[in-house]
Amino acid sequence: MNSQTKTNPMTSYSSEVQHLHDTLAQQQQAYQRYPVPTAKERIERLARLKKVLLKYQDQIAEAINQDYGNRSITETKIGELVTCLEQIKYYSKNLTTWMKPSKRHVGIMHQPSKAWVQYQPLGVIGIITPWNYPLLLSIGPLICALAAGNHAMIKISSSSMHFGYVLENALAEAFPRELVAVITGGGVISDAFSHLAFDKIIFTGSTNVGKTVMAAASENLVPVILELGGKSPAIVHPSTEMKDVAQRLAFGKLWNAGQTCVAPDHLFLPKGKTAEFVDQFKKIVSSMYPTLANNQDYTSMINDKQYRRVQGYLEDAKAQGAELIEINPKNEDLTSVRKIAPTLVTEVTTDMDIMKNEIFGPVLPIMEYDQIDDVIDFINSRPRPLALYYFDFDDARAQYVAQRTHSGHFGQNALLTHVAQDDLPFGGVGASGMGKYHGPEGFFNLSHERSMMSMPKLFSIKFILPPFGGAVHKILEKTFIR
Repeated sequence: MNSQTKTNPMTSYSSEVQHLHDTLAQQQQAYQRYPVPTAKERIERLARLKKVLLKYQDQIAEAINQDYGNRSITETKIGELVTCLEQIKYYSKNLTTWMKPSKRHVGIMHQPSKAWVQYQPLGVIGIITPWNYPLLLSIGPLICALAAGNHAMIKISSSSMHFGYVLENALAEAFPRELVAVITGGGVISDAFSHLAFDKIIFTGSTNVGKTVMAAASENLVPVILELGGKSPAIVHPSTEMKDVAQRLAFGKLWNAGQTCVAPDHLFLPKGKTAEFVDQFKKIVSSMYPTLANNQDYTSMINDKQYRRVQGYLEDAKAQGAELIEINPKNEDLTSVRKIAPTLVTEVTTDMDIMKNEIFGPVLPIMEYDQIDDVIDFINSRPRPLALYYFDFDDARAQYVAQRTHSGHFGQNALLTHVAQDDLPFGGVGASGMGKYHGPEGFFNLSHERSMMSMPKLFSIKFILPPFGGAVHKILEKTFIR
């Protein structure tokens, strides 16, 4: 007889799911005990967050590197840590002003009453974080939540196991679990998390998973901010220098090996400009990444699933007649390190998988156009993207494109960096998301804008009570119904 006790996996899952409910209940109770932290207390919480981020910065960057297999430490610190620290500074500076009641106009019928809006914390915020920028996309929403006076539970992607462990330790050092809690694990845990009765959920991830999260949240009427993805186009005007465009696109497309929700997904070039662009892009990329396999600056695909997915897009495109231009200066075998060489794809058609799905990798399809209105029509016929990039130094032409399209963000000659602009809201529209955070929007969207009204003793409603038809009623009708 085997004396070892076997663990029932369903019992384990039940225990973990119950732990989620217990944590939420603990945070809700803590919030009810003290529902309105002062500006000073909120700023102090942000200071504690900054302190542990600085203390654990090397461990965090190395953990993300481990989760990827290879991810530049410098890229993590510049792209994620610096942005978080700047956001903390920005919110600490502004939240006192945002917290002040907003005086509102009172109509003449209700004078001499007073009316205002009071910004009240919502309660407990659920934050669901993806694997591609695990620090920025967990801490960014947390900063907004803390600034607005909320408690928060953060669900880390199961693909970010090492990072999740470090973040859990770091935030446990800064905050009691009843204020901030980190949740790890996948599968049943992820599903159960999105079903919890939060006061708001911020989800960052794919459109398909976003639909699932929204459906789960609707069971408890939990409002959601969905930061999704989509196929963000880039358009180049004929007047623009190709070397400059190639340099900017190389940065925007290859940062984190294209595993960025606001990365340019595909490129529209003026007719006849492809060869020039390809030549310039190859030179710039080769100078940025002279080697790939053991180059710590060039990021791996996060896991085998994502690697196979992007490789599948390339194989499908090639089978349908596309030309693949791989930029691999040393002609290295990258399979064992789960890297995909920067690849341009020409002779593209809309029937290819690469044009049907968000790429999320270091692959850039190129299409040529005759008239800019043709590109606008193409973009408008598809789901609204998270970002739209336009290369042209003529502001009037840029406005022409901007006013005739929809996207979460419009960038003129600039890629990716809008995410790090403290005073700009971040978010999508339509299929690329709903709701905004960052900037003042981050504070107000995680606050309850509570309408307030006060009537003085002098105000009396007896003059408008039934029976109707009296002199006051007639005066009111003649005065206001016209």
